[in-house]
Amino acid sequence: MNRILTIIFLGLLIVSCFDNNIEKKGFQVNEITENEDGQKVVGLQIDSFKFETRPRNVLLTFNSEHRLTPIYKVNYDKKNNESFTGSNEYHSSLVDEYEKGNNWNNNLMPGFEAIYGYNFVNISHYNNQTKKENKLFEKPVLIKTLYYPTFSKDTLNYQPVKRGFYMVSVYDEDTNKDGFINVKDLRRFYFFDINGMNKKLLIPKNYSVMSSEYDSANDLMYVFAKLDKNQNGQMESDEPTDIYWIDLTNPDNVGQQYKTE
Repeated sequence: MNRILTIIFLGLLIVSCFDNNIEKKGFQVNEITENEDGQKVVGLQIDSFKFETRPRNVLLTFNSEHRLTPIYKVNYDKKNNESFTGSNEYHSSLVDEYEKGNNWNNNLMPGFEAIYGYNFVNISHYNNQTKKENKLFEKPVLIKTLYYPTFSKDTLNYQPVKRGFYMVSVYDEDTNKDGFINVKDLRRFYFFDINGMNKKLLIPKNYSVMSSEYDSANDLMYVFAKLDKNQNGQMESDEPTDIYWIDLTNPDNVGQQYKTE
């Protein structure tokens, strides 16, 4: 069946099965005190993020030189004082049938695997040739989705698809100034080259990414994003929703598909 648009929903929130008493997703970045009226006051920025992290596993890319390791915040169940970390969950394609010549191996988009997880806070890149490691983010962030070149042999319109970059949707700033980095902040969308370097924004900083769709006819990713019109650092339902496109054959080529009047 011919499907030009494969819809990929990257929901704003991941439904969690964790107990309500377990700490909320995210982490504190500013000192928080209470004034005489018992109201919270956000103070100075914390010099270092004092929490334990652990790696999960090694992600394979099509290029044997490049390997990624997801890094998770260690969480504690207050009921029994046991520690745990999140684990990799994989987004998969919603399309069951492909047009002849297309084989995405159940990946979200041809050439890209996409993972998410609870309190996913950084990504380690390792080059098997140079034996050097680097992290994609200098400080811990809250990662919503990591897109990375798939190890499987995907095809699009009979042609092999090999991606040479990473994309990450992430909460990396306390934009609403509540003292925490969490899902209440603006969600940004970044590009990294195959070495996990040269980070750049794909969607303007004053937007919060919502969801995306894939256009297989043009190999484009459409990104739906809310404009932070009132500049309060959080996404609100009555703010404009605009659409950007990203050329997956050349991620330097980005434009706006739709702008709210």
